[in-house]
Amino acid sequence: MTLFVSPSSDTPIYEQIENQIKTQILSGLLPPLSPLPSMRTLAKDLRVSVITVQKAYENLTRDGFITTGVGRGSFVATVTKEFLRDENLRRAREAAETLVKIAREGGVEKEKVLEIIEKCFMEDKDNEYSGDQESGEGL
Repeated sequence: MTLFVSPSSDTPIYEQIENQIKTQILSGLLPPLSPLPSMRTLAKDLRVSVITVQKAYENLTRDGFITTGVGRGSFVATVTKEFLRDENLRRAREAAETLVKIAREGGVEKEKVLEIIEKCFMEDKDNEYSGDQESGEGL
């Protein structure tokens, strides 16, 4: 498991750790029951406080991504398809909220935003089935 933190980021370090572990779990890079480094080991590797890693692990446990037991360590939880769907839906909602904020601040109409989303879905579908990585068209 490889993690990077940026002390100069606006995102707190514990959230950076949390988000990267979530992403690796959701993408399958960290399969169910994979052991995670101890809090002390990860803190030492990232050069952060153990308390920072502890907060990230507590949040991941609360959200159902990992299980932690005293004396056993921390492991990736076995998650259901529904759990993964719900988490991806939550992340999509957050991204949509950011998109709407940017569009409103930039004076971009709702119809244009929906057109962009539709085009992204179609390009993604085309790439998935044809292996085509270039669209050649821009918005």
